Amino acid sequence: MGKEKIAITIDGQLVSELDGLVGKNVFQSRSQAIQEAVHEKLMRIRKTRLAEECAKLNPSFERALSEDGFEGDIKQWPEY
Repeated sequence: MGKEKIAITIDGQLVSELDGLVGKNVFQSRSQAIQEAVHEKLMRIRKTRLAEECAKLNPSFERALSEDGFEGDIKQWPEY
């Protein structure tokens, strides 16, 4: 996916800290640092949402659903 240029407003103290990290070669540029920060935050949000959805699942029901039909089918499987 291509990159897009955006304009953002950030607190001066954060910009100073960001510039310090760029100066120490932790990041190649402000853009790289901000892109990585946004990516990390989005990944955390995705994981949180996945955990919330998983918490809604009923383990007993999911196990029964996953094993549904195995008993009959397993008798038809060849022995190894």
